[in-house]
Amino acid sequence: MVWNGMDRRKFPRANYKCFVTIRRKDGIQTFTTQTENIGAGGICVILPERLDIFSNTDLIITLIDGGPPLKSAGSVVWTVKSSDPKKAKVNYYDTGIEFVDLTKQQAELIEKIVKDLIALENGK
Repeated sequence: MVWNGMDRRKFPRANYKCFVTIRRKDGIQTFTTQTENIGAGGICVILPERLDIFSNTDLIITLIDGGPPLKSAGSVVWTVKSSDPKKAKVNYYDTGIEFVDLTKQQAELIEKIVKDLIALENGK
């Protein structure tokens, strides 16, 4: 399903589950999670802890196509607190991370994935 949030995005995004390892540049925290959505400009993930806006991260993204992982620096651009109604007092943070130094080839690969998912969603 295509992600229908924030229309002002420069890059389209699509719901695409893949594994991602997020390490804060200061080395204090590392998270392994799944993407909620992805686009050539960044990813959305759900984390168990809040990262500060503009926190610098290192990302390793393992796409489901079986190719080599994509590596990029990232910058946290937004966080939204959410909770799991099934677990009392458990909070999660929807977190948007912008790619900082994705290569042209990596960006093109993500753009193709998003384009293919949008076409599939639209029945084309």
